Amino acid sequence: MDVNVCDIDLDGLGRLGAALSDHTRRRLLVALARGPGYPAELAVELDESRQNVSNHLACLRGCGLVVASPEGRRMRYELVDARLAAALRDLVELTVAVDPQHAHQPERRA
Repeated sequence: MDVNVCDIDLDGLGRLGAALSDHTRRRLLVALARGPGYPAELAVELDESRQNVSNHLACLRGCGLVVASPEGRRMRYELVDARLAAALRDLVELTVAVDPQHAHQPERRA
């Protein structure tokens, strides 16, 4: 599929970049790529505080990448579109020409 670069939404691209710039948000996107989740369970899975996960989920909602649906007293989060999981995999596969001398060093967690 040929994409006209003039048709790319730069604001949308910036929101995606902001979402992907944080370690916890990247981990949340990967977790939600496997299926919907709830903040409490995601916090346990990612070994993060519930408040931290909720804040990052709010950011991802603001970026337009996840949606929340109330289920009783809980909120269920999922990717806004199933194609996002495939797009994330495709983006990672495109980083094959990384120059080791100039490669970004991944964040290390204590």
